[in-house]
Amino acid sequence: MAPNDTNVTVDSIESPEPKGSEEPDYSRRGQWLRAAVLGASDGLVSTSSLMMGIGAVKGELKAMVLTGFAGLVAGACSMAIGEFVSVCSQLDVEVAQRKREQRIEGGGEVDGDGLPSPVQAAVASSLAFAVGAGVPLLAAGFISSHKVRLGVVAAAASVALVVFGCVGAALGRAPVGRSAVRVLVGGWMAMAATYGLVRLFGSTRL
Repeated sequence: MAPNDTNVTVDSIESPEPKGSEEPDYSRRGQWLRAAVLGASDGLVSTSSLMMGIGAVKGELKAMVLTGFAGLVAGACSMAIGEFVSVCSQLDVEVAQRKREQRIEGGGEVDGDGLPSPVQAAVASSLAFAVGAGVPLLAAGFISSHKVRLGVVAAAASVALVVFGCVGAALGRAPVGRSAVRVLVGGWMAMAATYGLVRLFGSTRL
């Protein structure tokens, strides 16, 4: 065989894989990204809204902090339980599908690689919620002035919402600006609605 033929053969064997095969699986990453971003955003918005709502009728620092802390604990537990049940249902469906495929292919044990973990999803969602809920708590925990405290909670929540929206969009390869604006406006609406409604009902002395 001629030298040129040998070089061509070796090069063709040792040629690297196409760059496209090294791209990360954004669809699989998106599942964890969704849980993390939703958990953090939910913790931030719900806790900030609770603190703004109680701040509409009570000016005491202790009342706002205790309300926010109760929201953090309750929300983190709710996220963990909800995500655990959801992923367990998804796991049952995927295992059943793999069993059907194994029977068609002639038996064998079901491969557990790539299956979702309910415990891992529950812990991740709970921690993400706690991180988001901790932002308004830390922002308001050391401010004695009632009006200043409300402004700081709203400002800290707004900054965190923009950050969460940008991070989620960047990791998911989505438009950053649109995602940040969407998350920010949604958070503002939730806080304004909670503050306004609690203020309204508080003024009626129900």
